[in-house]
Amino acid sequence: MAKYSKGDHVGWNSEAGRVSGKIIKIHYEDFDYKGHRRHASKDAPQYEIKSDKTDHIAAHKEDALTKID
Repeated sequence: MAKYSKGDHVGWNSEAGRVSGKIIKIHYEDFDYKGHRRHASKDAPQYEIKSDKTDHIAAHKEDALTKID
């Protein structure tokens, strides 16, 4: 079961420092992302997040994210 929901505001660490954005999609099955296969399941979902500052879309596992109020 997903810890976060579509529309939640979350933060994560990137090469550029701390980044935040809104969850736009939750994956419960393996999917292709930027030419790579990403593994996801009901027990370990992956989230697509749109950055607050740019149009960049990131994909992350649940443990990489923290919820922002």
